[in-house]
Amino acid sequence: MSISICGYTFEGPYTSTEYLKNQAGVYVILDKRSDGKWWVIDVGESTEVKNRVENHDRSGCWQRNNSGTLGIAVLYTPGWSAEQRRSLESKIREAFNPVCGVR
Repeated sequence: MSISICGYTFEGPYTSTEYLKNQAGVYVILDKRSDGKWWVIDVGESTEVKNRVENHDRSGCWQRNNSGTLGIAVLYTPGWSAEQRRSLESKIREAFNPVCGVR
């Protein structure tokens, strides 16, 4: 299962964190709405994606802005620097203007 976001193929979207790995990557929090489309509600990057998503300080925002099914898509980025991950995070933020995590 995969989803294309800003020209990158992300794994998921997963509806449970059990499928996530504790590896470096960029993650996108999605909401599958009644129209069947996934909507970007947040994006971030971490050296440990699973831990970050499971313990995220913005999870309340995700729940408040979820009107369907909450999903997580992830692009694992072995070999990328934190700067490269942040660059992709910014690109996704600019493209989708997610409601959570304004930067």
